[in-house]
Amino acid sequence: MRPHPYLRAYMAGIVVPTLFLLIVMMPIYVLFRFYLEVPSQFVIGLPGRPLEQAIVFPMVVVPNAWGVWNMAHLALRSRMRIPLAVHGSLLPLLLMPFGIALARAFDLFTIQMQFALPMVPIGMGVYYLAWKFLVGFLNEEVGIA
Repeated sequence: MRPHPYLRAYMAGIVVPTLFLLIVMMPIYVLFRFYLEVPSQFVIGLPGRPLEQAIVFPMVVVPNAWGVWNMAHLALRSRMRIPLAVHGSLLPLLLMPFGIALARAFDLFTIQMQFALPMVPIGMGVYYLAWKFLVGFLNEEVGIA
């Protein structure tokens, strides 16, 4: 398992968001879709099935971004002495604007920037802790820490 450090970094990076999305997001989807049996346009005032459309971005892009971001940390750590947690906390600065732009481009929903900007430091704090404890642990387990 030693000769492929970037593959191991990618795999260690995708574990945390994949498990989070499966454990947290899917019960929310099932609850809204099957148990409540209320289309979300009546609750929120959005077009039909926005939850299904909005969940595609986190389910597809976020785990892959974490894996690539972990590979980038592995590649850059010899040149830049930045801790893994600080490196991971910078990822929401890319994901949040990209997610908002994608939602606007596909006309899923609109988020005003005055409501999105306070979420940036909260997201950075959550990512800092997740990268420090979870991804750091996984990097040690696969031998790339």
